[in-house]
Amino acid sequence: MAKSNHTGNVLVALAAGAALGAGMGILFAPDKGKNTRGKIKHKLEDTGHDISERMRHAKDELTKTAEVKKAEFDKKLDDTLSNMSYKAEDIISTLEKKLEDLKKKNAQFQKN
Repeated sequence: MAKSNHTGNVLVALAAGAALGAGMGILFAPDKGKNTRGKIKHKLEDTGHDISERMRHAKDELTKTAEVKKAEFDKKLDDTLSNMSYKAEDIISTLEKKLEDLKKKNAQFQKN
C-alpha cells in the first residue's frame, strides 16, 4: 500500500507542477486580461479533472490490491484452520489409542 500511496503523491505533484507551469506560461504570455483569465480558468478545470481522474484510478488500484490481499489472507486462514483441525483430530486419535491401552492394562491388572 505504501507504494501505491507514493505513486499517488507523485502523480498529484506532477499534475500540480504541470498546472503551475501552464499557469505561469499563460500569465507571462502577452494577451488580453479576459483571454488570460479564460485560459487560466480552462487550465484549472482541466487540471482538476485530471487530478480527480488520477485519484479515482489510484483508489481503484488500491481497492484491487486490498481485495487481492484479503483473498490471500482468507486462503491462508482457511489452510491454517484446516491444518489445525487435522492436528486436533490426530491428537484425539492418539489420546483414544492411549486410553484404550490404559483400559487394557487396567483390565489385566484387575485380573491379577
